[in-house]
Amino acid sequence: MNTSSNSVSPMRWVRGLTFAAISVLIFSGWFVATRFTVTHQQLSIWDLTALRFGAGAVLLAPVLFKQRLPAKAWLEGLLYAVLWGAPFTLLVATGLKLTTAAQASSMVPALMPVLAGLLGWLATKQRPAGSTIWCYLAILFGLIALVISRPGVDGGNDPLGYGALVLAALTWAVYSVRFRSSRLSALQSAALICFWSAVIFVPVYVGWNLSRLSQASPQEIVFQLVYQGVLMSGVALFAYNRAIALLGAGAAAAMMALVPVLATLLAVPVLGETPSLLGVAAIAVIAIGVAFAARRPRPVLVLETASKAH
Repeated sequence: MNTSSNSVSPMRWVRGLTFAAISVLIFSGWFVATRFTVTHQQLSIWDLTALRFGAGAVLLAPVLFKQRLPAKAWLEGLLYAVLWGAPFTLLVATGLKLTTAAQASSMVPALMPVLAGLLGWLATKQRPAGSTIWCYLAILFGLIALVISRPGVDGGNDPLGYGALVLAALTWAVYSVRFRSSRLSALQSAALICFWSAVIFVPVYVGWNLSRLSQASPQEIVFQLVYQGVLMSGVALFAYNRAIALLGAGAAAAMMALVPVLATLLAVPVLGETPSLLGVAAIAVIAIGVAFAARRPRPVLVLETASKAH
């Protein structure tokens, strides 16, 4: 059973932050690795999606078939796959194609916790604390500044691209809020997302002859197979789900706003993209917003809440 974020113990909070940090590191590298692959190598985003969920489905298949999941769990997994599986990846890919990798890595993870907070507000009818709202505003303004600091290449600021990125952030936020009350474990959810994504996407990928695997080197294929199929579909999904279970959807989602920070820093040595002064300032604002949004609630608040409940 999931517990409220207000009752997070110190050890639980540390474990949650550790899982969130693992997920953040892998997601940050994903944007940079994907950008590098589609601009410097032979594999397309279709290949990356197929490798990600095809390999992930095979890797995590034992999780699904060692125990008999009820039909309701499979349907819940299908919903999760729509929200954070192949469709999410393709939405981000559209954003990468029509804007830039820097803008995509900024918009989706930084906007997601703001949307998750608004969805939680609408669902519970409870207004977030004033400090939380200020944290979300800091993240939002930092996001805007970071996007402005990295203008599109050759006029590539396409409204359709931004729309795809906003929709990707929204589906991720809905998933984060829904999974908080899920009866599925972190590993079961990751396995179902990979399974349904593979069932939906791989037949289209094969049937429409979207593969460019024959044009890529074995080293490139192996690297992406490990990164997309093992790290992204297995480790990152599991780690993020555990972070939600331990920290709550709000704090776990807020931690993901660090992805554009790390992605921008990784892009310097890997892609040769150096942020402007405005970009550095935006990174600092986002980091501050994340630090406060993900902080552990003070014990006194827990006692006050408990006393009111009695």
